[in-house]
Amino acid sequence: MDTEDIRPVRKIIHIDMDAFYASVEQRDNPDYRGKPIVVGGSPEGRGGVVATASYEARKFGIRSAMPSKRAQQLCPQAIFVFPRFAAYKEASEHIRSIFRRYTDMIEPLSLDEAYLDVTDDKQNIGSAIEIAKQIKQAIKDELQLTASAGVSVNKFVAKIASDMNKPDGLTFIGPSSIEDFMERLPVEKFYGVGHVTAGKMKKMGLHTGADLKKLTEEDLVKFFGKSGRFYYKIVRGIDDREVEPHGEAKSVGAEDTFPYDLTRLDEMNDELIKLAEKVQERLRKHQLKGRTITLKIKYSDFRQITRSLSIAQAVDDVDTILQIAQELLVATDPEKDKIRLLGISLSGFKDEPRSKKQGWSGQLELF
Repeated sequence: MDTEDIRPVRKIIHIDMDAFYASVEQRDNPDYRGKPIVVGGSPEGRGGVVATASYEARKFGIRSAMPSKRAQQLCPQAIFVFPRFAAYKEASEHIRSIFRRYTDMIEPLSLDEAYLDVTDDKQNIGSAIEIAKQIKQAIKDELQLTASAGVSVNKFVAKIASDMNKPDGLTFIGPSSIEDFMERLPVEKFYGVGHVTAGKMKKMGLHTGADLKKLTEEDLVKFFGKSGRFYYKIVRGIDDREVEPHGEAKSVGAEDTFPYDLTRLDEMNDELIKLAEKVQERLRKHQLKGRTITLKIKYSDFRQITRSLSIAQAVDDVDTILQIAQELLVATDPEKDKIRLLGISLSGFKDEPRSKKQGWSGQLELF
């Protein structure tokens, strides 16, 4: 690594619960243990989509966001379980209390994963690997659940490491190993690289980090926009992003998947009223006002679009939110296709949320 690329060494842990929702269900219901469990949706009728699946179900190719009907085709004996978010949230809060025994530098990404900066840990243990071991053991002892941990000097590598030996894994990638690790990493594992970008990269002959490393920063920006700068740095083991313990809300929203496809505008407007009321309630709870209203539509064939409108004055009132959402909906010619999901969200907040000032840690992405 070039001397100009050396950065202060941090001790970062990424904790990722193993098949979290499904594991909670198996823990709480002995009849589910050792069986293929699918949380979310139902194979009959419309069904919805898979929220998560147990490892027994994943062996059949079932994965998150898959249509439930497809999941049943892959594994006819799968048991479909309706999500119990209160139980998952309770478990998540207990897990975070375990984190706080070691550090207050915690950045939750969702109910089941978080970054921890243990450069200066509360118990003066000093070893990030030992802290990760203790956290994993406490989760197992106190919640009868398993977690996987990745340990490294930055967030990017720690997150990838946590996925390397699931379930119940612990992987350490030290400073001297990072560049070699990044060079061998498949491009689809890079932050921000989805299926489309990965396909584009492979068509260009870019299959691994080593291939990306051959390109200049200017070339990467030319081909991949501002993400190219991140690729240039990370393939050299540089990730300066700090663990941010107080996550600022970027959007507040609500969405709903319907038991049957909506085909009439009056049905859609009825649903938008309910969603706008939920959004208003959440905005006022956190004393937020937003300038950008976004409408999300998912069709029966799983195509998805979003439409947004920004206004001069930040708002939190249901009438304005509803009116703009309805205008955005009408502009899509909604009755030409069947709609299975609608969502409304606000972003572009005028003021910092009070919860953040009080030390609130988490996300307000409430869908």
